[in-house]
Amino acid sequence: MPVLPELPVSHVLPEIGTALAENGRAVLSAPPGAGKTTLVPLYLLDQPWRNDGRIILLEPRRLAARAAASRMAFLLGEQVGETVGYRMRLDNRISGKTRIEVVTEGVFARMILDDPELSGVSSVIFDEFHERSLDADFGLALALDVRTALRNDLRLLVMSATLDVERVAALLDHPPVIESRGRSFPIDVRYRDRPSGERIEDAAIRAIVEAHAGETGSILAFLPGQAEITRTAERLEGRFGSDTLIAPLYGNLGQKEQDAAIRPAAKGTRKIVLATSIAETSITIDGVRIVIDSGLQRLPVFEASAGITRLETVRVSRASADQRAGRAGRTEPGIAIRLWHPGQTAALPAFTPPQILSSDLSGLVLDLAHWGVQDPTSLAFVDQPPATTLKEARALLRELGALDKDGTLTARGKTMRDLALPPRLAAMVVSAGDSGHAKEAAMLAVLLTEQGLGGTSIDIEDRLRRFKVEKGERADASRRLAGRLARGLDKISSSAPPLAGQLLLHAFPDRIALQRGGRGRYVMANGRGAELSETERLAGSQMLVIADLTGRATQARILAAAEISRGDVETQLPGVIKTGEQTYFDLPSRQVRARRATRLGAIVFDETPLPRPAGEPVAAALADGIRQLGLNALPFSKEAIQLRERIGFLHRTIGAPWPDLSDVALLERLDDWFTPYQSDARGLSDISAGSLASGLMALVSHELQRDLNRLAPTHFEAPTGQRHPIQYDGEEPLLTIRVQELFGLKQHPAIGGGRLPLLLELTSPAHRPIQTTRDLPGFWAGSWKDVRAEMRGRYPRHSWPERPEEALPTTRAKPRGR
Repeated sequence: MPVLPELPVSHVLPEIGTALAENGRAVLSAPPGAGKTTLVPLYLLDQPWRNDGRIILLEPRRLAARAAASRMAFLLGEQVGETVGYRMRLDNRISGKTRIEVVTEGVFARMILDDPELSGVSSVIFDEFHERSLDADFGLALALDVRTALRNDLRLLVMSATLDVERVAALLDHPPVIESRGRSFPIDVRYRDRPSGERIEDAAIRAIVEAHAGETGSILAFLPGQAEITRTAERLEGRFGSDTLIAPLYGNLGQKEQDAAIRPAAKGTRKIVLATSIAETSITIDGVRIVIDSGLQRLPVFEASAGITRLETVRVSRASADQRAGRAGRTEPGIAIRLWHPGQTAALPAFTPPQILSSDLSGLVLDLAHWGVQDPTSLAFVDQPPATTLKEARALLRELGALDKDGTLTARGKTMRDLALPPRLAAMVVSAGDSGHAKEAAMLAVLLTEQGLGGTSIDIEDRLRRFKVEKGERADASRRLAGRLARGLDKISSSAPPLAGQLLLHAFPDRIALQRGGRGRYVMANGRGAELSETERLAGSQMLVIADLTGRATQARILAAAEISRGDVETQLPGVIKTGEQTYFDLPSRQVRARRATRLGAIVFDETPLPRPAGEPVAAALADGIRQLGLNALPFSKEAIQLRERIGFLHRTIGAPWPDLSDVALLERLDDWFTPYQSDARGLSDISAGSLASGLMALVSHELQRDLNRLAPTHFEAPTGQRHPIQYDGEEPLLTIRVQELFGLKQHPAIGGGRLPLLLELTSPAHRPIQTTRDLPGFWAGSWKDVRAEMRGRYPRHSWPERPEEALPTTRAKPRGR
């Protein structure tokens, strides 16, 4: 073993080796740039307990896996694929000599499912576990199960830069927790508050230009997504000389472009890297000493009831903000510029929400069934998957034929799981094999799981045609993968391949769509609406099958689809079009009605009206109507709206057990809070505001209800005794109040047990805003002098003391006794 470089994690390496030797499990917390990703696996190579077993290092992304393997191989003076290799979906650099395998988290879950004993593996390292991907959570749960039942010699190490150590340590039965303190160099954290309404690109560009002019070193700017990065890069182009390179970095970039972004800048040059959260962890961009953080990230949110995963732009967690700032201090003193006010940091959630709470769980449920588990609580998950999402996942898998009515894996389900595809696409490939078209379906499945293949057309038929002749290493590897997936699945020989839409019917039967309401407007079999731009060729199609869409369930935008006909549906899915009686929500009248109809789910081909219905089906139909119209259709009272905002604020800042009351969460849980309270309603006009407030409060346990007023009060009582409502609809709680009512107050008003300062909007006697502050004592000592000078002229009959912190509060023009 060559001499390893000296990095902050170096001093705890012996402690890690001892902990794994004696306890078999350990947790390592080390800051960004500490060297844990590369030094820990290399150090463990020489541990006596390893024998000749392989070390598996899990990384959250392909870019991180390639970078980690390359760095370790370099330190050993070898090529990747010798002692250190990597394994991922489309790329494999492993040989008989390989003893450290860097794998993506999804690959590890499949490794352990296929070989529960993990033969030849001595230890598994979960790197950057704080990201809490679904695959990492599942992989750790499986590894703990294997260690308990089959391999008590299997060593497990969980590593992270920012980690909820107590919860993870409890899950691992309280092993040694090792902390690598400090980072290589100090970081100067600065704040540049972004004005309300300003685009994030404008604020980022201003900060980048200022930092480039006033500081040395390369810049790493975190932006929420690809669109913002592209726009920022376009506007920065040409602003700097030839000695500064603008380098985007996001998941959809090719490997060469990603490698160029993380490669050190050439001597005498600087680099401005514009990155998503992909650059938060695992990879190090040499030369960066300035980090500019937008404070935003884009996270996938799954709507179980609609089967739609959409990307939502949200505030980063405090852990992510710390992680991003840490990127600046790896090789020299650094600067982190945060594009928000310092007072807003306390309102950030502590950690990024784990994917298991907001993801499609159909793949997880399929893998659990293969593992022989129907109840996830029997495995050690840090957070148990939500019951509602599990229910929807099981229903989908039964519909796809993967599970029987008892939740047991069927023979078809076993074949689907073996394909290493999302369950819908696996079902498509298996069904295509019955008619001899497995290879065509596998090509389509790979196309849909590897972004960018075949171009960006919404028409999947067009993209598939392009993919078949596309040149390049990635396209070749993808076609080879499709060949491997289809091997042995064709039950008969076939002639002409089917159209893409005919194949997709077996993956997305609930997203069969009929044009309704004009060109480009569709209703899907699941009852949701979807839209295409009228200029798209497919917008004129009478029927589509939709493979991908985004946006909220009430106004989803189609991203990928193929044309079909009713005849295709009847041929490919015989019996799915049914005739019978139905209680349904009538959108034009906003009432619940009954009919005898020939339909495919919510798609009605013909109908006959029936007498108006009553009973439980009416409440269920009303809930379907709300899913179509959105929560804005409900008559929430002001009190109910404020209740929802207060609970939502506590969920954002504290997290569980405070429930999520966002639109998405409430639409998914209509059966919990809405339907039980609508037994007498037959239409939207019959829904009372009181029933909605009662339903919302039912989502909060009695124990939490007692804490609600303490942590998120409805009002603030001013020194005058007047009560003023607190607004929770923004990013931080807001109190609007006349400045005279706060005279005599020496501390800034706060809620949440005094932890979170209120954002004060101070107004004049005429209730016009004069100042916004998160630091009232600072305002008294600072800009009050200027405000006082201006206000005395406008409102001479009111009190404007020189030392307001010593004055009496008042609601009057002239205080009593003066």
